[in-house]
Amino acid sequence: MIKTKKLNVSIGNKEILRDIDIEIPNGEIHAVMGPNGSGKSTLCHAIMGNPIFSSKGHIYLGDENISEFSEDERAKKGLFQSFQYPTGLPGVTLREFVTYINPNISLDEIEKLAKEYSVNDFLSRDVNIDLSGGEKKRSELFQLAIKDPKAILLDEIDSGLDIDAVKDVAKFIGAISTNENSILIVTHYSRILKYLEISKVHIIVDGKIILSGDSEIIEKIDSDGYSQFQEI
Repeated sequence: MIKTKKLNVSIGNKEILRDIDIEIPNGEIHAVMGPNGSGKSTLCHAIMGNPIFSSKGHIYLGDENISEFSEDERAKKGLFQSFQYPTGLPGVTLREFVTYINPNISLDEIEKLAKEYSVNDFLSRDVNIDLSGGEKKRSELFQLAIKDPKAILLDEIDSGLDIDAVKDVAKFIGAISTNENSILIVTHYSRILKYLEISKVHIIVDGKIILSGDSEIIEKIDSDGYSQFQEI
């Protein structure tokens, strides 16, 4: 379970998020939506422990308060973040990388998952080097499946993808979602959410959650955009 209580986040003297309370139980996918610059991606970075952000409040992974843990400590506890712009790792093949992040997985299981995620041709290539946007997102989801974390933060994983790639990414997210993990997906658009079973939607405007509810909120965004929420 991912949970935040009164989470405030800033960078330098600029306050970005204020009093963020979110609780994502195991078995649920929550979407965080909002206009550009509202603080959506910052929420992912703060939960993951990115050191460029200053945070006050509490962040929990299950019953454990991880607010003071470093980024790598949070990862070892079972937190995983995908990035809008995945970083390349020259000189490190995808096979080497996934073996490192999960040394207990067998080579046969790596090959099996690589075929399922259509990345078997990437195993001998350097991580995220000379790949298209959709290929990078598939590679990240493959890494996620290898790691099998407790809590998953997906930061604009649908960014820059065509409709076929969006459908593929949604299919893989659905396959990864289980009753033993929780998922937070940050997105501007509703298109990927239409292919997922979303338990709850949170709208962030100007650094605050102004509305939380079921998937009906997605239809309101499609019809009238975010301006309707900025007036709340």
